[in-house]
Amino acid sequence: MSILVNRDTRVLVHGLTGRYAGLQAAMMKQYGTRLVAGVAPGRGGETLLEIPLYDSVREALMNQAVDAAIIYVPAPLVLETFYEISEQGIGTIFIATEGVPVHDTLKIRRLAEVNGLWVIGPNSLGIITPSETLLGSMDATHCRPGSLGLISRSGTLSILVMSVLHKAGFGFSTAISIGGDFISGRSQADYLKRFERDPQTRQVVMLAEIGGSMEYQAAEQIRRMSKPVICYLVGRQAPRGKTMGHSGAIIRENRETAAEKEKALSAAGATVVQTPWEIPALLAPS
Repeated sequence: MSILVNRDTRVLVHGLTGRYAGLQAAMMKQYGTRLVAGVAPGRGGETLLEIPLYDSVREALMNQAVDAAIIYVPAPLVLETFYEISEQGIGTIFIATEGVPVHDTLKIRRLAEVNGLWVIGPNSLGIITPSETLLGSMDATHCRPGSLGLISRSGTLSILVMSVLHKAGFGFSTAISIGGDFISGRSQADYLKRFERDPQTRQVVMLAEIGGSMEYQAAEQIRRMSKPVICYLVGRQAPRGKTMGHSGAIIRENRETAAEKEKALSAAGATVVQTPWEIPALLAPS
């Protein structure tokens, strides 16, 4: 069982004709994702990768049933594109684009909260339900079905840890890259709530990092969870005031350091590890 998408999820790709989007779409189709429509203004009536193209989301929905959408447009166009998609009632929206203006993401997050939408990203590798569906570029080669939920702020770190766990024999219910920009559409705590309610998920690995306050919200949720949570947090040697990798990973005050976040997570009942290679020994068989 997936917490958000499954083999029946019908997906629209906005910006499908871009080079990166096309490469991602080909990989998703090969995995089995149901890509039913692409939006590319001026290209309506054409097809790409056997996916029909439309000039607008509204036109696409007049011809196709859609459950989720992926945004692959440049950062300055993401907010407008989000409005176009959300106005058509699509409930799950994945934003792959990096560097979306902070005020735009705040508007996206607020609108999503008001209308009950689920936004993955921005600056996300996506989400995978093993053997069912893939949105984005999560590493399908290291992801078999199982009972482990994975939440990661860093896309690169998620690939590393998925590889470590795959080699150790573990499978996943759902693995998610929630996005590395300063503001995310949903917090770690939101995903933890979903995993807590998911009957397939028996344990959760959360990959965290310096910067922001999401880990403190996650700690409050972990206190209320019946399922074990293992946390790995990167950035112990990061200097204050310097962005490390992506816009959300920056220490501006003491509570944003790795050490302080580790204390909060540990106090909430999470098991905190110092390296990814410690994780497999702490997990129950998947």
